Amino acid sequence: MTESSLNDPKFVSDLRRDMVRFADLQLRDKAAAEDAAQEALAAAFQQIEKFQSRASLRTWVLSILKNKIVDILRQRTRQVAISSQDDDQADIDSWFDNTDHWMEDTKPADWGNPEESLHNSQFWKVFEACLHRLPEAPARVFMMREVVGLDTDEICRDLAITTNNCWVLLHRARLALRACLGDGWFPGKAA
Repeated sequence: MTESSLNDPKFVSDLRRDMVRFADLQLRDKAAAEDAAQEALAAAFQQIEKFQSRASLRTWVLSILKNKIVDILRQRTRQVAISSQDDDQADIDSWFDNTDHWMEDTKPADWGNPEESLHNSQFWKVFEACLHRLPEAPARVFMMREVVGLDTDEICRDLAITTNNCWVLLHRARLALRACLGDGWFPGKAA
C-alpha cells in the first residue's frame, strides 16, 4: 500500500474500523477509542511526507494509534493509580497445589490444536469478547504488553507499578483469558 491509499475511501474506512476496534479493546471507552482513531488518522494525513515505506502504510498508521493510546493511558494513570487489589488472589491461588501445578479439578481442558483457531474469524470475536470481560488493570497491562508491544519497564513506568505487580497482572489476565476461551471457544474438549 502506498501513500495514495489514504485517498482510497474503502481503505480508510476499513483501517478506521480496525483502529477503533483496537483502541476500544485497549482503552475500554468507545468515545475515547473513536477520538484516538480519529486523531491518529488526522496525524497520518498531516505527516504523510514522513512515511518512508519501511513498513506498510497500515502498520505506520497503527503505530501512530499505538502512540496515541499510550499517551491516553499515561494521562489516565496520572489520574488514577492502578492496583491489583481488585482481583481475588485467594481464588486464583485455589487453582494450584503447593507445587504451583494445576489442581486436578481446575486443570484446563485440552484445546487440541489451537493454531487452527487462529485462522477462524469467529475465534477472534470470542477472543475480543473475552478481552472485554477482563478486569481493567489486568486487561490494560495485557494489551500494553501483548498487543501494543511495550516492554515491562515501559509498562511499569507508564502505569507507575512495580515489575512484580506487572507480572501478577499479566498472569491474572492470561489465566482469565484461558478460562474464558475454555468456556467460549474450546468447551467440551477432553482434559
